[in-house]
Amino acid sequence: MPTVSRPRRLPRLRQLLALATDNWLARGYLAVLAASVAATFLFPESGFATSPMMLTAPLSFLAVVLPFGPGTEGGGVVEVLAIGFWVVWLLVCALVNAAVLGALASKSATAASSGAREPLPNVSDRSEEKGTDTARSAHRVLRSIRALLVPAVDNWLARGYLVVVAASVGFFLCAVYVLPDPGFAGIWPLMATAPLSILPFLLSTPAEYSSLGWLSPLIFAAGAALCGLFNAVLLGRLARKLRARVPRPTTT
Repeated sequence: MPTVSRPRRLPRLRQLLALATDNWLARGYLAVLAASVAATFLFPESGFATSPMMLTAPLSFLAVVLPFGPGTEGGGVVEVLAIGFWVVWLLVCALVNAAVLGALASKSATAASSGAREPLPNVSDRSEEKGTDTARSAHRVLRSIRALLVPAVDNWLARGYLVVVAASVGFFLCAVYVLPDPGFAGIWPLMATAPLSILPFLLSTPAEYSSLGWLSPLIFAAGAALCGLFNAVLLGRLARKLRARVPRPTTT
């Protein structure tokens, strides 16, 4: 008789754990994160305190908007629960990021193996195709770019993340160019597209102190949008890996 099928979440959870631990890129990331956590406890007064949050960004920054975490007041039990929640959330963020890197490494290995099996072009055929090389190259480039960006829009996880990025970037631009006092509006796109968002922040800083100060927010917003698109592609690849069917053993 057929046995009762297990919930589908368990195979996906096992697949997530496998992506986060079965390749050198994901394991290296987890090792760096573990070293940063150890450095935080060994050198609490140094600049390593924010390293675990930066390494587990952008998901780790979602806990910033919650009034529950390290430093919560209300007695010993409340503080222990707050710290425990923060540790668990940090582990979840680290697991997701490691799985994203694992999916990226798996995708790269698959592409490399398939490319190695492709036959080499015949030298005698190259002279006959010189007239169409430019058009074919442009078509291949466009097709490659489209294939690269498809994971950012073909699943709910990546699309939801892009909505958050668009909202944060839109609020930042509105605060800078419309509101009289933008305040710290830039923190939202910075956190939403971290850790790569530090690059557009550094690139836009020199323009802020020049005659083209009005251009600095645009540079940062465009860079943050590109960082968000890159993160969405990685999340989309992870969603594709988790969406793949897990082979089930046949039962009688």
